[in-house]
Amino acid sequence: MDEKGKYKYLILTFGCQMNKSDSERLSFVLENMGLERAENEEEADIIMINTCSVRESAEARIYSKTSKYSKMKKKKPHLIVGVTGCMAGRDKDGEIKKRLKAVDLFFSIKDMVKLPERLMELNPNFFLKENLKENQEEDYLKLRPNYQKDYQAFIAIQTGCNQFCTYCVVPYARGLETNRPLKDILDEIKVVVGKGCLEITLLGQIVNHYKAPDPENFSVNNPYKKNDFAKLLWEINQIEGVKRLDWPAPHPIYFDEELLDALTLPKQINYIHLPVQSGNNEILQKMNRRHTREYYIDLVKKIREKRPEIAIATDIIVGFCGETDEQFEDTVDLYKQCQFDISYHARYSTRSGTLAAKIFEDSVSGDKKKERWEILQGMMEEMTREKNKKYLDKTLSVLVDSFKNGWCLGNSEEMNGVTFQGDESLIGTIQNVKITKTDKWMMWGRVDT
Repeated sequence: MDEKGKYKYLILTFGCQMNKSDSERLSFVLENMGLERAENEEEADIIMINTCSVRESAEARIYSKTSKYSKMKKKKPHLIVGVTGCMAGRDKDGEIKKRLKAVDLFFSIKDMVKLPERLMELNPNFFLKENLKENQEEDYLKLRPNYQKDYQAFIAIQTGCNQFCTYCVVPYARGLETNRPLKDILDEIKVVVGKGCLEITLLGQIVNHYKAPDPENFSVNNPYKKNDFAKLLWEINQIEGVKRLDWPAPHPIYFDEELLDALTLPKQINYIHLPVQSGNNEILQKMNRRHTREYYIDLVKKIREKRPEIAIATDIIVGFCGETDEQFEDTVDLYKQCQFDISYHARYSTRSGTLAAKIFEDSVSGDKKKERWEILQGMMEEMTREKNKKYLDKTLSVLVDSFKNGWCLGNSEEMNGVTFQGDESLIGTIQNVKITKTDKWMMWGRVDT
């Protein structure tokens, strides 16, 4: 509490962009109660941890955090600690909650709408009737997020997943797929664009599997007829003020000719993040990915035929249950064929509750996983450094995100980090930057006037 008697909250977010978007809604709920944002843990009266369960290491960090807060509570007895997100969502038997001794609130992200009454039970002072604004919703996706940046917005179009990849906790943590109404999505985008937003990132567990529950709200002149996600992309392209449109982690099996064509829409950034997870068909089948290596390689070719200069990223899991050296070599071969611009690698870790944990043995040693991770990482770094050289002397469109010591930093439409000399007033603007130097993770340039 500050000198004015205001209670303060802090939200710690772990995991993906969807978690960040959920935290923006959580912030709205707390501020709707009259709470103010804290700058650090020490001044917070409520600490909310929005968790990730994708890897064991992510959950280990949460246990460490809550152990620290248990000690803090001895000096600050009124401190309330809450845990939400994927850890809470997937804790069907209560075993995770038992380990979180310092936690007062443990709830799935969908239950954030019930947070005011839960806080009132713990401390009535947090819930002052005169502070609560009349804007309660039953569906948490209808809550208005407190966007972290005026010029960028994460827009959730979907939550949950029906795919049940055998290694993944998401269907258990977030439930089955639920799609937001088209009207709600477009209305939210129009609001943020009206406040100066330039870049829209659409979020969903399988973002390109979006099915509009209100298809009557598509424009009659929408050129796409079958694929609702392609239709949505076209609708957003008609909104004046949107400059850049991104939609990370589509599933390969939900690409059709309409979605491939939508890659050429003018506001689509020159980048796509297309997870493959493995380059071996037997491993892909064990993962329940529902595509083959041949299908994936062919899809990458089709994407580059439609948009030749597009940057393609991927996700790969090494050391999945029973993966042999020969099967891993198939992944290396696929990587070389696809010539990814960047990739994100994970060493498989068993997640309780998943099908893989129930029916497969995690038989690949930690040393072998590390070795395979290093092979892919080394190949990726070398390939990325070489591929980035093609941007030398080219002018890239850069959305400026930060400024420090006379240098601006932002992302190009290929999602490359670009830094150049400028001033703080350029944050939140799009600048044309001529590239003068490249490396594997960063490019340098100067504003091209």
